[in-house]
Amino acid sequence: MKEQIILGIDPGTTIMGFGVIRIKGKSMEFVQLNELNLTKYSDHYLKLKLIFERTIELIDTYHPDAIAIEAPFFGKNVQSMLKLGRAQGVAMAAGLSREVPITEYLPKKIKMAITGNGNASKEQVAKMLQNMLGLKTLPKNLDATDGLAAAVCHFYNQDKPGADKTYTGWSSFVNQNQDKITK
Repeated sequence: MKEQIILGIDPGTTIMGFGVIRIKGKSMEFVQLNELNLTKYSDHYLKLKLIFERTIELIDTYHPDAIAIEAPFFGKNVQSMLKLGRAQGVAMAAGLSREVPITEYLPKKIKMAITGNGNASKEQVAKMLQNMLGLKTLPKNLDATDGLAAAVCHFYNQDKPGADKTYTGWSSFVNQNQDKITK
């Protein structure tokens, strides 16, 4: 089996976390873990532009074979859900524009894949990743480890049916989201 690179993204309009892993055969190797901190920007549209540009930069740097992205979970605040959905959308658009297959995973599925507990805390997920991948230190903000967790979840689930949704390009995105299209 050839080497594979997986980019994991935890989308957000305050902090977008991301992680990159390399797969060789059945083993997983840590490559990168970081975040795009958007707290100093007040313009929501500028934040979306920066998310898109950073995602393109990550794709052009690491040439991932797949992108795993955390799907927004449904909260009570409609405005924050809308912003989170937009952040996820521009990250997905960046991947689709480079024709990188994208798979969405629900937060519970990611936590389950990493810790065996779908209700695990961010700290538990981070500690487990630290042990699995031999990370020396953990970042201050755990959004970065959430992005890395999405990549690791994809590694564990990529050959199994039941990944939440996978898109290989615009046409597959449109075909799988007919309910969102107005005619």
